[in-house]
Formats: sequence, C-alpha cells, structure tokens
Amino acid sequence: MPILRGDEELEKVLKGSRTVAVLGASTDPRKPSFFVSLVVRTYGFRMFFVNPDHAGEEILGERVYASLRDVPVDIDIVDVFRRPSAAREVAEEIRAKGCRTVWFQPGTEDMRVARELADEGFNVVVGRCMKVECRKLL
Repeated sequence: MPILRGDEELEKVLKGSRTVAVLGASTDPRKPSFFVSLVVRTYGFRMFFVNPDHAGEEILGERVYASLRDVPVDIDIVDVFRRPSAAREVAEEIRAKGCRTVWFQPGTEDMRVARELADEGFNVVVGRCMKVECRKLL
C-alpha cells in the first residue's frame, strides 16, 4: 500500500477503525501523547496506552501496558509517539502484534521504516496529527 496522504483515504481509515494503541503514551497532561489521546477518545475510539516505563499505571482511566503485544485486543490504529530512532523497534512490535494502520505523529517518522511497512501492506500515515485529522474529518 502507498503511504496515505489524502483526506479521503484518512477519513476512510478513521471511520473504519475503533481501537487505537498509543505507543509512547505519557502520564504527563502537558505531553502531546496525552492531550492528543484525550481528543481522539472523544471521537469514540477505544484507547490503549503502551509505555514500559508506566506499565500498570493509568492514563485517562485506562491501564498502561508494557508492550503492544500485551494489549489484549486487536488494534486498528497504532498511534506512534516515539523518536524516529525507535522506528525500527516500533515496526517490529507492530509486525508481531498486527494492526491495519500505523500512524506516525509528526516528528516520529523514519521514512525508510514507513515505506517498508507500507510495502508490507500496512496503511501508513506520516506527518499528520491524528487529533487534527479527527477534528477535520470526523
């Protein structure tokens, strides 16, 4: 699949998805992963938070998991809030868990890894904020 860029493609992904795993989720309300998740959740998505440093804690009333593999349900969208240097590790975790869409938040993408995932059949979004796109398209 190509990397998704058009509003129509993104709207289709968002409307066809119900579960979102946030990789690199923070318990700090000032961090983008926290406030983006707060907004995305208002659009009816079931949120799962992943951060090994906060495993067992809660974010927005939901348990934080140590890894994507620990999330007990199928995930539609993996929303990535990790540094680009972690993209290869993130991709391995995504491949092991499986999902339909990988959403690299602005500043988190490694384009080589994003292209690899797209070539493997994942929907991939880069350079666009999920919160902004939800507000615009839903």
